[in-house]
Amino acid sequence: MNRRTVLNYFLGSSIGATLSAIVYPVIQFLIPPVVSEAAQSNVVAATANELRPGTAKIFKFGSAPGLLLRTPTGDVRAFSAVCTHLNCTVQYRPDLEHIWCACHDGHYDINGKNITGPPPRPLEQYEVNVRGDDIIVSKG
Repeated sequence: MNRRTVLNYFLGSSIGATLSAIVYPVIQFLIPPVVSEAAQSNVVAATANELRPGTAKIFKFGSAPGLLLRTPTGDVRAFSAVCTHLNCTVQYRPDLEHIWCACHDGHYDINGKNITGPPPRPLEQYEVNVRGDDIIVSKG
């Protein structure tokens, strides 16, 4: 084995290691890990006096965000806070009196139905129960 062969071997190995160090993180980013759905079917989202009429609160429901909304008339509703367009988090806009997705200007009414913008379907609605002072949200 001569010096040229040894140098070519080390040069080839270092180029291969550098490419691996670049490609591996990119592949890990493009293929996200599988996250299992939490076995949680209900959660205490808020207390009754935490929400005034015409306000909303984002809460954690398993591994995804949820939106708890008290309508201006006082009804309490809960939805998935994940936009049906590209999975951005939605929020309630009291000035517009509806739910809004800031990513691509999607709008939902207070019943979760898509009204304007790119969202293709309504938000997933959850069941809401008030037990004592707690507002409990569950998947229906």
